[in-house]
Amino acid sequence: MISNQPVNFATAKELGLLPEEFDQICSILGRTPNFTELSIYSVMWSEHASYKNSIKQIKTLPREGDQLMVKAGEENAGMVDVGNGIACVFKIESHNHPSAVEPYQGAATGVGGINRDIFTMGARPIAQLNSLRFGDIDNPHTQWLLKGISKGIGDYGNAFGVPVVGGEVFFDPCYEQNPLVNAMSVGIMKKEDLISAVSKGEGNPIYIVGSATGKDGIHGATFASADVTENSADDIPSIQVGDPFQEKLLLEATLELGKSGAVIGMQDMGAAGIICSTSEMSEKGGSGMDIFLDKVPLRQKNIEPWEILLSESQERMLVCVEKGKEKIVEEIFKKWDLNCANIGFVTNGDSLRFFWNEELVAQVPASTLVLGGGAPQYDRESKEPAYFSETFKFNIDEVKEPNLDECKSIADFIVQHPNVASKRWVYEQYDSMVGTRNMSTNRLSDAAVVNLKETDNGIAMTTDCNGRYVHANPEIGTQIAVAEAARNLVCTGAEPLAITNCCNFGNPYNPETYWQFTNSIKGMGKACRKFNTPVTGGNVSFYNQASINGNVESVFPTPVIGMIGVVEKKLQTTLDFKKHGQTIYLLGKVVDDINCSEYLYSYKGIKSSPAPYFDLEEEYNLHHALSGLILEGLISSAHDVSDGGLFTSLIESAMPNNYGFEILTDSEIRLDSYLFGEAQGRIVVTIDPDKEEAFLDMIGLTGVPCCTIGSVTKGEIIIDDENFGNIRDYKVKYDNSFSKRMEK
Repeated sequence: MISNQPVNFATAKELGLLPEEFDQICSILGRTPNFTELSIYSVMWSEHASYKNSIKQIKTLPREGDQLMVKAGEENAGMVDVGNGIACVFKIESHNHPSAVEPYQGAATGVGGINRDIFTMGARPIAQLNSLRFGDIDNPHTQWLLKGISKGIGDYGNAFGVPVVGGEVFFDPCYEQNPLVNAMSVGIMKKEDLISAVSKGEGNPIYIVGSATGKDGIHGATFASADVTENSADDIPSIQVGDPFQEKLLLEATLELGKSGAVIGMQDMGAAGIICSTSEMSEKGGSGMDIFLDKVPLRQKNIEPWEILLSESQERMLVCVEKGKEKIVEEIFKKWDLNCANIGFVTNGDSLRFFWNEELVAQVPASTLVLGGGAPQYDRESKEPAYFSETFKFNIDEVKEPNLDECKSIADFIVQHPNVASKRWVYEQYDSMVGTRNMSTNRLSDAAVVNLKETDNGIAMTTDCNGRYVHANPEIGTQIAVAEAARNLVCTGAEPLAITNCCNFGNPYNPETYWQFTNSIKGMGKACRKFNTPVTGGNVSFYNQASINGNVESVFPTPVIGMIGVVEKKLQTTLDFKKHGQTIYLLGKVVDDINCSEYLYSYKGIKSSPAPYFDLEEEYNLHHALSGLILEGLISSAHDVSDGGLFTSLIESAMPNNYGFEILTDSEIRLDSYLFGEAQGRIVVTIDPDKEEAFLDMIGLTGVPCCTIGSVTKGEIIIDDENFGNIRDYKVKYDNSFSKRMEK
């Protein structure tokens, strides 16, 4: 049997373990591990499962708050009190490497996995979001990835029955071979219905429920902890295969099970499969387990015990059941026509023992395997990249200021750029209405809003990050990501509550990458403390870089922020202009800044510049002021200024109802800065004439800069008395340019 093969340093290296880690394993066990045991440590101590190169940094983030019902790391996902006895459970995770080599299944199983994290806690998923990154949109390989990934997300989510309500898609050549696929799921439950991921109580039976186990996904966690190379396609067996219809049955069965009174604890089987679930549940409960692998339902023959342990076959759960209530559990899963097998029981102590036909094939201490427990934790070498100081050499005065005629060409370019234009081609593949909770389909807001039925509230949610900003300045760029997420919620009328994060970076053994990571976490912590949005959990995804023809290129550091908040339904604020003649105001400081803008990067071709203007204190004051204005009913629309600058924000507010706008620029600010700069901390609002006096009185008390820039027109766009065309023409370009490029 393969588990009895002798192992050595070479075996450990082949499985992705360092020599010192092999020595540590031998010390823990007091002997040399067998192949099965070494395989266990190889996946549980992989970067993907153990966070060994990031956990020390992650622990510095703010992880407490009155709104939190569980702390980060305590359960499968974050849990926040949203009032009326309801808890919101949410999390975001990556499925980057699988999607790079098998885009359809890689993306689909990413959606399935994150939904299981939600309903394994007893919550019903009600919304999904995603954050996607790709290379050059005109590259056939990028289009192949985009088509497969978007179809995988759509097919799985639509069949599973949870709407995709929001997200983002961004393109840059750095993501060419290593796309980013970050999936977020949001669910709700009664606070008292929480199912913990714990096993305890000597003799309590352990069940595996859901799909049968195959060889798909073996060493998937290890695969996610290595570079993408020309040979990565050979690792397709490491990618799981999803079945959304099976997951839908599993959802209903587990939610019924949670209300049966028979469950001690439950854990989904994601990365590392059975070994991950058994070790995490045991460690949390301060117990051990005896597991009989020959009792696990299999869907193929000739599968070794170590393969059963490490398989990442989808749609499976591990359940600790109260002894004497086995019949209740078995009847529920029989009703839903799902596998339900008693494969072991809880033991005293810390030992996980795995048997195959009564033969002991592996014995390891549970506490030595888990995240933040006995797994190694490292501080890696950190070094400021040479490019960072180069960004500060950028001088705006060396960029010729455009005149109004050229601004028309820039405007035409920007609204059709794939990072700004409508991603309708992508989101039309998603069902945004299934479940009938989405309040945003006909009410366009900066954040998606999902209805909390039988209450006066909704849950607002968003995903945000501009990797270009983070690359320019990891600390400031990550603060901007948090601030933009909060700004989107505030513009929607919501109170931000908490975040989940998906930190996508390159190789942590590269000192420059580790510098990016540590500074990004520093910025995230600072911003989250300021906005009182603690971190509930998430995902660190390293090794997002491609090794092609011997050249290694890392993606932009991309710490995606998923944020949720609560909004009173009567206060939900939309971004669309609603009436001809309304006054348009700009809240926030107006500065001469084109740093890192789409205009500078793509139109001018200048790739090196600092992060855009940002001031955390000013941002906080802006949010506070806008919340008060919305509460007083003084705002007709609100839309933040972000990618593409002020002109893009105005166009996006004008298009829904086919209104235009007439504005005057600021003679003290360059035209390109004013129209296309992406300086942070600005929001476009419209005010009814009869509310202007009250609006100005209130905004004057806040100290937040505010200026009138123009008014809403019937359809024409006029800037400094120059006609820029009709909104309908821009709308055609904005809506269709992306689709046309995909259809070439």
